[in-house]
Amino acid sequence: MASWQLRGWLSHNIRRVAACALHTQPCIPDTTSAALGIIRTQPSQYIIASLGGRKYILTPRDLLTVPHLKDVKVGDVLALKDIREVGSRDYTLRGDPLIPRGRVKVEATVVEHTKGAMEVVFKKKRRKGYQKTIKNKHPYTRLRIGPIQFTDTP
Repeated sequence: MASWQLRGWLSHNIRRVAACALHTQPCIPDTTSAALGIIRTQPSQYIIASLGGRKYILTPRDLLTVPHLKDVKVGDVLALKDIREVGSRDYTLRGDPLIPRGRVKVEATVVEHTKGAMEVVFKKKRRKGYQKTIKNKHPYTRLRIGPIQFTDTP
């Protein structure tokens, strides 16, 4: 066998093995509880949650900075209600549009209320002598995400 034929044969077989490795059968559990059980066995999980009209990808022990939340104090514990997706590296469970509240429980603790960087806006009207500098710091709330807890009952 010539070297060019051997190279072609090797590359064809390597591609075939790689294709077999890439195209595995999907794991489709029968129930939501079974799907959550599979995700629970994975070493690390994540959630996609809505908070204040925005979606965030969160993992346990993350520090999340959100626009200022009124009526919360440092140390308060918030339960995240709008969980859209739960997953791990290999598996994902998406809600339609949300996962039922009793299935997944995630809490966030208010760590601090802080302000962002100074923003300077300069306004001017041509030929009128009008100049104005506006300085502003936006308020933010920082949250520490707790562990993701799965329950079998809805």
